[in-house]
Parts: sequence; structure tokens; C-alpha cells
Amino acid sequence: MRVRRVPRVNGTALLLVTALLAYGSSTGVAVAQAQPADASGYLPGAVMSPPRTPGPVAPASAHLRVSEGQVGEVGPGGTLTYPGVTSCLTVTVRLQDGGMVGAHASLFQVPGEYRSDRILAAAGQRIGGRGVRAVEVRGAVGAWDPSYFTRAIESYPEGAEVPVPTEPDPGGLARAVADGLGVPRGKVTVEDLPDGDQRVG
Repeated sequence: MRVRRVPRVNGTALLLVTALLAYGSSTGVAVAQAQPADASGYLPGAVMSPPRTPGPVAPASAHLRVSEGQVGEVGPGGTLTYPGVTSCLTVTVRLQDGGMVGAHASLFQVPGEYRSDRILAAAGQRIGGRGVRAVEVRGAVGAWDPSYFTRAIESYPEGAEVPVPTEPDPGGLARAVADGLGVPRGKVTVEDLPDGDQRVG
């Protein structure tokens, strides 16, 4: 069963969702679960219509807070704020049109949000086919092994050996982010900046 986003018209959407949940529980049919939402409420995965090239989700000059495990976007003139960056990495994609897509990658998954090995794909989906001017990676560079962008810490079975960085690897992180976003390596810069809130404008 495919669940599509329904416009909120009076109580119709709520009744439809309630009916689908009741139907699934009474018949044993699995109803698709919502995937993690990004900072603007975008729900990726099976519960959405086919992917499209999205436009800005916040107006120009907007200020958007992107918490751990989230992806968000502002138009030209907007500002992204990443709160509490101590063991995280932030990935800010500067688009050719002046807008920005931001991803706040967390070492450990925040419940209901993106894991580190899924967040770049979510950011890439948000970018769509639009041109990328530059990508800025900032945060706790020394705490991150580049492989965390392709296999999250949570994905290892109990007792398995999880890669632990022995020294900062900014070059490896730049390659991992470039590969994950499908952009040239030369457009990605990495800066060690694990000191709390980051504001990018």
C-alpha cells in the first residue's frame, strides 16, 4: 500500500490517515512508516510521491535551525544555524542560485532523524539537479572516520569492531562528502570547528 501526502482540508486528511491505520491493524497489512523528517518537514522514502527537484523551502532572508540528523534549506540571503556542534559535522552546500542546503550529521543517530550513512543522500535529494558552487564541512573532524558516511556506527552488529579515527582525516572526509553528494572533490573544504553553535549565512 502506498501512502501519499494529502492536503489538509478540514478533517479529511486526519480521517484518511486514521482509516488507513485502522485498516492495516485489522487486516494485518503493513502500513508504510514515515521516514525521518528534515528541518522543513520533508519526509523522504516510500511515503512520498516520486522525487522531484525541490525549490527553496524557506523564503529569502529566512533563518533556519538544522538540528542533529536533519537536512534543511534556505533561499538566497537566508541563514542556517546548526545548534550544539561538539561531536557532529555540518555540511553546508552553497548552490549556484545563492541558496543553501544544510545537513547536520551526528555521530550517533538521534531517534527519528537521519543516520550518518543516510544524511548525504537526503541532502543530495534536496539539491536535485541544481548547480553546486561549494560545500563546507565543519565540526569535530578528529571524531569522524570517513566511513561513517557510508556505514553508520549503529549499523555494526554487537561485538563488531567499529572503525575509530586515530588522527583527523580532513582529506578522507572531503572525499566521502564529495562522493556522497556527487560533486567534484575540489568543491569541498573541511574545517575543524567543534565549539558549539554554527551560523552560516
